[in-house]
Amino acid sequence: MDSRPARAAFLEQLAVEGVPYMFGNPGTVEQGFLDELRHFPAIEYVLTLQEAVAVGMADGYARATRRPAVVQLHSGVGLGNGIGMLYQAKRGHAPLVVLVGEAGLRYDAMEAQMAADLVAMAEPVTKWATRVVDPDSTLRVLRRAFKEAGTPPYGPVLVVLPADVMDRPTREEAVPVSYPDTASAPDPQSLARAAELLAGARKPIVIAGDGIHFSGAQEELGRLASVWGAEVWGADWAEVNLPVEHPAYAGQLGHMFGESSRRVTGAADAVLLCGTYALPEVFPALEGVFGEGAPVVHIDLDTDAIAKNFPVDIGLVADPKRSLALLADAIEARMSRADRTAAEDRLRRGAAERAEARAAAAHSAHERADAAELPHIAFAEELAARLPDDIVLFDESLTASPDLFGPLPAAEPGRWHQTRGGSLGVGIPGALGAQLARPDATVVGFTGDGGSMYTLQALWTAARHDIGAKFVVCNNSSYRLLELNIDQYWREQGIPVHEHPGIFDLSRPAIDFVALSRSLGVPALRVEKPGQAAAAVTEALSHRGPFLIDLVTERGRGR
Repeated sequence: MDSRPARAAFLEQLAVEGVPYMFGNPGTVEQGFLDELRHFPAIEYVLTLQEAVAVGMADGYARATRRPAVVQLHSGVGLGNGIGMLYQAKRGHAPLVVLVGEAGLRYDAMEAQMAADLVAMAEPVTKWATRVVDPDSTLRVLRRAFKEAGTPPYGPVLVVLPADVMDRPTREEAVPVSYPDTASAPDPQSLARAAELLAGARKPIVIAGDGIHFSGAQEELGRLASVWGAEVWGADWAEVNLPVEHPAYAGQLGHMFGESSRRVTGAADAVLLCGTYALPEVFPALEGVFGEGAPVVHIDLDTDAIAKNFPVDIGLVADPKRSLALLADAIEARMSRADRTAAEDRLRRGAAERAEARAAAAHSAHERADAAELPHIAFAEELAARLPDDIVLFDESLTASPDLFGPLPAAEPGRWHQTRGGSLGVGIPGALGAQLARPDATVVGFTGDGGSMYTLQALWTAARHDIGAKFVVCNNSSYRLLELNIDQYWREQGIPVHEHPGIFDLSRPAIDFVALSRSLGVPALRVEKPGQAAAAVTEALSHRGPFLIDLVTERGRGR
């Protein structure tokens, strides 16, 4: 192999991997390898104006493709700007390879400007973080980074590239990454024990998460739930792990408060966990999550997830797709005719009750919207009526999501993604990343007025690179989620209801999203009345490039 600078060799490795995009924001210490990009026209540099946007776009791209996406960040300050979005990616198991430049090894003792311990900064928000210290290990380290990111449980990894190491020569050869096959099946005896524990349940539930999506196990999950007569509840659920209209789909457990989840989990007489852990709320319950004597079986490829917070009766490190198919067969074989009839009855009754609840929620949403002359329900219905077959929805609308996504149910894997991790701002860049991953699809990203302001500059990237995603800013002039959460806090603490803190209010001064969007090169309009919804949907979907809609979702919040 001919010698060449490591900065060129690592781009060769990206080319061998077929990497089409590098999402980033450039800096001086990376100028050597960024300049080398001119020799690699197959790798497009997607320029963003802030590092959080670069990570958010890569997150959306990785989620849509389930392949590692490449991010370039600038030294300590750039990595610092991207940390929040890296946390988002870690919580969501997005396979990212994050490349961070620095001035060089020879400056380690100098406490130089912008220098920092980049590996230490990244370790809490990555699956693996390292630093290249020798040019002849550049490609070896990079291949490991791709393997770590792209092997379940997926997650972001970070590689620090010192400029002086990148300028030195190497003869390392760029060869494809070796990814292990993780489609493993559980031990037959362990599977039989699990089936014995679960088969006789009368109030069974499945707690499932995005490990189902990454394994492609949606069909197997649906069959197991139907055979067992179990409700399926989501936890760390931001993909279509089961269509929301499936008879077994019961909803999502509490994102914020463990007490909300415990009302469901504690009533079950048998629990199967798959593709998530117990339980990922902000304020989780510390005990009593499962009913006394209820058997708990946990299946996951993530060894850390199994029995992380609570003991389980059986933990199986295995592929969800293969495991759920085998477990459904094993449970069915142990069920009597009466058991099967009872399971069918549970599923039928539960489906009817949930359908009735969804209809009541839709009616209530209509009443609220009509009373306030709000356009958001009308907008969602117009969009649902005009949805092309190739639609992909990216949801960061938070408190507006229940109303908006009633008419827009999450039904098909890969066509609905939701924010996860709790960091605001992924809605616009995530939709952009999904659009690059699915260039022939119609991508619509929903965000809030508060969340959008974290990464609104991503619209400039949409215009510059002609990325034709559509964006909806759900505008309630507040941090509405904080208002709802403090309402619950007052109830729990016995604090009398009073005016919400003024720091939750975003109406003074009002944000002109239409003017902001147009200033960044993206046409936009505001929808304030239901009668404006149809024209807005038509204009947005027919526009060839990116387009933004400022959608009013709430008025008159004051007490």
